[in-house]
Amino acid sequence: MYRVMVVFGGRSGEHEVSLASARSVMEGLRKAGHEVVPVGITREGRWLAGEDPLRELEAAAGGNAGSPSGPPALAAHRPPAELESVDVVFPVLHGPYGEDGTIQGLLELADIPYVGAGVLASAVGMDKITMKKVFAHHGLPQVRWVELTRRRWQERRKELLREVEEELGFPCFVKPSNLGSSVGISRAAEPGELAAALDAAAALDRRIIVEAGVDAREVEVSVLGNEAPEVSVPGEILIRKGDFYDYEAKYSEGGMELEAPADLPQETAGEIRRIARTAFEAIDAAGMARVDFFLERRTGRVLLNEINTIPGFTATSVYSRLWEASGLPYERLLERLIELALERHAEKKRR
Repeated sequence: MYRVMVVFGGRSGEHEVSLASARSVMEGLRKAGHEVVPVGITREGRWLAGEDPLRELEAAAGGNAGSPSGPPALAAHRPPAELESVDVVFPVLHGPYGEDGTIQGLLELADIPYVGAGVLASAVGMDKITMKKVFAHHGLPQVRWVELTRRRWQERRKELLREVEEELGFPCFVKPSNLGSSVGISRAAEPGELAAALDAAAALDRRIIVEAGVDAREVEVSVLGNEAPEVSVPGEILIRKGDFYDYEAKYSEGGMELEAPADLPQETAGEIRRIARTAFEAIDAAGMARVDFFLERRTGRVLLNEINTIPGFTATSVYSRLWEASGLPYERLLERLIELALERHAEKKRR
């Protein structure tokens, strides 16, 4: 059994999602017999270690700024000293400053094994524009898309509106390039909505991506492994709230349902799994990832949407539920991820 540091919270807009994931991960690790060292990061970037940093962050998220009773937690803009005494770190930080290679770089400098993708794969997987360029290099099928920057949009509004309309048409989807989990995504059905969507995305990120809308089913798979990744059965996302799979549909109660396994032809399911494995390897991912797809209703064509290197990780999240449907229960999934982290760290040592 191992001493596992679970790091959660963080500075991104997915702070609360991270807390929910962390609670499930820590419960699963304890059930498996591991010693858990919980470490929280506040929205301001302070690291909390002590008796119950999760409860402290949950209290703050609920509007209660007071700390729990007991010894005071460490509160500093630096990792806690416990980092040097753990066997492996399990980052459960969604979005920027956690899923983008930043904490992975810190752990690389400290020479500590950690669960999940390394610096390069994390950064590429976080940046939608760079990710799509890598996928295009590998010949993977995707929706049509256009990239622009905040400055270009501010200086050439009419020209860019015309360019997007000619290249993609309507409806289209506007996304900040470097925010995760459907944060800041807007659907535009006409030029006025497109301008408002670009303004909203530009307020959140310097780089913006616009994607063509497609009439499609949304299908996802989970990937697990290092050099020889395995892919779960596909699951279909059935949206119950809203017009598309936005943040509210993803995380609000009753916003979506997962059908796993998805009702797909065997050939289509095999194609989705093949593309997911290629995408995982294309960015040099490790440990885990969830890969999202569009399946066009009219043509049946499979289109790769994106890869997430730190997916939601509660026992009822899509990533873990797809492995459950594939015959791998939650606690065993956590065990396997720790094994993969230690294997990868040992492999690096042999350089």
